[in-house]
Formats: sequence, structure tokens, C-alpha cells
Amino acid sequence: MAKGTLYVVSAPSGAGKTSLVKALLKQDDHIVVSVSHTTREMRPGETDGEDYNFVSQERFNEMIEAAEFLEFAEVFTNKYGTSQRWVETKLAQGKDVILEIDWQGAQQIRRLMPECLSIFILPPSKEALQARLTLRGQDAEEVIALRMSEAVSEMSHYAEYDYLVINDQFDTALQDLHGIFLAERLKIAQQQDRCGPLLSALLS
Repeated sequence: MAKGTLYVVSAPSGAGKTSLVKALLKQDDHIVVSVSHTTREMRPGETDGEDYNFVSQERFNEMIEAAEFLEFAEVFTNKYGTSQRWVETKLAQGKDVILEIDWQGAQQIRRLMPECLSIFILPPSKEALQARLTLRGQDAEEVIALRMSEAVSEMSHYAEYDYLVINDQFDTALQDLHGIFLAERLKIAQQQDRCGPLLSALLS
């Protein structure tokens, strides 16, 4: 069995990353997304264990001390972390694993697992980004203002990534995103693992 590939997907808040990833999972059952641990409050419509693993600050700090996280970061006064054991298990099962993390977490992952691939998602404009944050209706005006002020700093890190997807038209962005995964599976090393008997038979 070919080992899965680890993907880091980052974007400023409101760029549509979560919606794109959810749609991608419906199209491709070889892809799974890591469910991060977080200390932030659960939002309406979210489910513990599905959207995030919601934990207390104390429990999160205990997990840091036990070296259970592949990466962790503090974003907007809340902490987020990725379980190392879960990721390694899924990759060994041949699944492609997506980590939805910010640029700080991405830098940690590249140091620990340099073979990972990274994708940055950008909005088509600042105006579109602010409109999406406002239409979500989840955050107060001061929170939206904070996220917009942070967005430029976050987006400045796009050049650190392997791939760039512009989320203007959703269906086009989804096709671009899926194309990255499909192309990676067709690389020689992946195909040799996946199609070894066929290749041997063809060359015998």
C-alpha cells in the first residue's frame, strides 16, 4: 500500500478554506482531515470531535507537556494543536491527510515532516474577504476588524507554500484544489507502490 501524503492547507479567516475542504472530502474518500484540539469556545452548529476536539486550557497544556502534538499554535488568544499519533496512523493506512492550520503551524510541520505538501488559499480581494466575514454572522464587528487586520500579515506568507489556490468561483477553486491531490498520486514513486504487480508484469 502506498503511504498517504500529508497536506498543509492555510488561509486567512473567511477565505473559504473550510468550505472547500468539506466539499473536497465529499469528492474523494482517500482524503481525511485532521480534527484539531482547541481551547476556543464551541460555535453554534459545531460538534465536539467532528469540527474540533474542544478542551480546556489545562488539558491542552498537559498534552503539550506529554509531546502529543505534531504542531500547536495560539491564534486570536485561543490554542490549536494537531495529534501526532492520529496523523501518522492515517498516513500509514494510505490516506491523504489535510491539516487546516495557520502559517505558524505550517512552519512547524515543514521542520518536522519536510516531505509534506502545502497549499495556501487566497480570496479574490480584500473586499470579498470582509464581505464573507460579515455574512457569516458569527463574529462581532470588533472581531471582524481584528481578523481583517491580521489577514494581510497572514497572506504575506503565501510564497512559503507549494501551491496557491484563489477562491473566487467556488467550483473552480475546488477543481484546482482536487487537481493537486490527483496529480500527486500519479507521481512515479506513488505509482510504483500502488501498481507494483502491473509494472512488473508489463516489463517481464
